[in-house]
Amino acid sequence: MTFRPLHDRILVRRVESEEKTRGGIIIPDTAREKPQEGEVIAAGPGARNDQGQIQPLDVKVGDRILFGKWSGTEIKIDGEDLLIMKESDVMGIIEAPVAGQKAA
Repeated sequence: MTFRPLHDRILVRRVESEEKTRGGIIIPDTAREKPQEGEVIAAGPGARNDQGQIQPLDVKVGDRILFGKWSGTEIKIDGEDLLIMKESDVMGIIEAPVAGQKAA
């Protein structure tokens, strides 16, 4: 099945968190918090401004994003747990470091 969000909504797949801590302690599923990081797998065309023109979204399919702990609505499509949320629920886009660039 395909799903296309409307307006300024996006469909997000949560990125699984680590099962071990840095010290090597394994965290069971029941004690693990849901990750607040995800990957955008579908995005709507954008919201309309006061003049009726479509304002395109800042996020696009494939972006890794950070979102609030209680953001979005959980849905299940083809047996997969996904989140649908508005773009305003997104706190930021996680960008991979560029190869050859040194940290300050």
